[in-house]
Amino acid sequence: MPALIFDCDGVLADTEQYGHLPAFNQTFADFDVPVQWSVEDYAVKVRIGGGKERMRSILTPALALQLGLKDDDAIDAAILSWHKRKTEVYKGLVESGVMPARPGIARIVGEASDAGWTLAVASTSAEPAVRAVLTHAVGESLAAQFSVFAGDVVPAKKPAPDIYLLALSDLGVSPEDAIVVEDSGNGLRAAVAAGLRTVVTVSGFTREEDFTGASLVVSSLGDPDGEQAEVLENPHGTDVPGVVTLTTLQDLLAYPGPGDAGSAPTTDTEIP
Repeated sequence: MPALIFDCDGVLADTEQYGHLPAFNQTFADFDVPVQWSVEDYAVKVRIGGGKERMRSILTPALALQLGLKDDDAIDAAILSWHKRKTEVYKGLVESGVMPARPGIARIVGEASDAGWTLAVASTSAEPAVRAVLTHAVGESLAAQFSVFAGDVVPAKKPAPDIYLLALSDLGVSPEDAIVVEDSGNGLRAAVAAGLRTVVTVSGFTREEDFTGASLVVSSLGDPDGEQAEVLENPHGTDVPGVVTLTTLQDLLAYPGPGDAGSAPTTDTEIP
């Protein structure tokens, strides 16, 4: 059976601006770190894969000295403490319901589950945070069907392909039978480097990024009775009737993946 693998932040829910950013800022305040990121600041920081890595990016030698972090061990310990607190704050925001699922997520997960597809999340965020977002987005029953690959399970984070390669290996799925939903250029590059076809659902921080190599770029997956999917890039001319459906994904799987030559479908399936 095919596999459907989601990124978390910006894909399952619009978590960056309304979850991670305020959680980072609350954490900095809690630890008396004299940093508060604006939305504009965070639009730059979000390009760094991983929360601990984003936190580490603020620690200039001068700031580390000001905070009494005299060596690498002290810095590492501080970042672990900060990140633990940040995850707690973030989970609270998720559970408060301030970040609803993005359009089409629960619908397409339900379709994939009914069809027997393998479901997974591959994210650089901490696993407790990913599971909280996933459960809030699709409900406990569907969330229980997911394999979750998150946080520090691989040493190199996106745009490195490591987390997707790990997911494929653990799931026992070949790249030819898997499709990814991402929202960022870093995530797309990670998936493409793993040989995976990728649908991009752009978010507020990523709409202007380069999505060369994507199989389809849309504003969201869309819902029949709600927000419609705006098609931004459609290199295969796949039919997207206002929503991305499981049939859409099956059509995309018929085309060669990033590591394959040619552009024609790989099966006899008729592609609109």
